[in-house]
Amino acid sequence: IGVLTATALAATVADPGLFKSARQFSAWLGLVPRQNASGGKERLGRITKMWDAYLRRLLVVGATAVLRHAIRAQTRTGEWVRHLLERKPSRLVSVALANKTARIAWAVLAKGETYRSA
Repeated sequence: IGVLTATALAATVADPGLFKSARQFSAWLGLVPRQNASGGKERLGRITKMWDAYLRRLLVVGATAVLRHAIRAQTRTGEWVRHLLERKPSRLVSVALANKTARIAWAVLAKGETYRSA
């Protein structure tokens, strides 16, 4: 997360404790697929695009930049990205990486700790 995304995140999310989980925070940002269920069968659709378009755009653009470098990187994130790119289009992988970044950001904000990479 860069300076712009961090400041936008701090300005938008006054209290991360309002969200029960990282998934709820990510859904609030509109980075999770819409869920439809009927007859016990669940179907995942497009991302919901529910709340803050500016913050969502910053996260997706940042994830796209990370995606370009992660393809060549010998890290756990790079391995995860390469595995997803074998099956999914690059824009979808960018949104998945933005979703993952948003969940990490919520965990850091909610616990009040600094980020420790794996």
